[in-house]
Parts: sequence; C-alpha cells; structure tokens
Amino acid sequence: MQKIKKGDEVVVITGKDKGRRGTVSQVLKTGKVVVEGINIAKKHTKGDPNSGTAGGIVEKEMPIDTSNVALWNSRANDGKGGADRVGIKFIGEGDNRKKVRFFKSNQEVLDA
Repeated sequence: MQKIKKGDEVVVITGKDKGRRGTVSQVLKTGKVVVEGINIAKKHTKGDPNSGTAGGIVEKEMPIDTSNVALWNSRANDGKGGADRVGIKFIGEGDNRKKVRFFKSNQEVLDA
C-alpha cells in the first residue's frame, strides 16, 4: 500500500516550492508524484503547421519525489493544519482485516 495516493492533498516540505499545497494528480512507479500547480517547468515547443499546433513556451508540471512531500492534515497543530507523516496499520480481526493509512500525530484513520 502506498502512503501517498492520487487525489491526496499534500504540502511540499523541501525544494523551490517549499510550503505550497496541491492535489496529487498522478503517482508514478518511479516513486515520484505529479502535484497540480507544483514544480512547474517551461518547455519550449516547435510549431507544426501540418497538425495545426502552435509553437511557444508551455508550462508543464514535473514530477517531484515522494520524500519531498507530506500529506496535509487539517486537524494538526491544534486545528491550524500542517504536514503530517503517514503510517499503515491493520483494522479488524480475522478475515475482516483491512489495511488502512493513518496520521502519525493524532492516529486519525484516512481510509475508512
């Protein structure tokens, strides 16, 4: 089970975008995530008149390593919110055991 999944709200904890929040739009198998509005790079593209695409400078979201982001916990820091570490534990007994993610600071379960 992955600690960060698509659709999670994360905060960048290191790098040029430190402190910015965004939603995970893609999780890559290389251990990286693409976050909306974070780690933007400018790509220079050449126009193609045959297919009708215009050239110019395009802004593109680039992957960021999962170690550089943390899940956003709105109930952390006495209700102010903040970055929080995630753990994995089992809930239930016998055949009804289910693997869930939880915040380390307040033991709140993410996947119910």
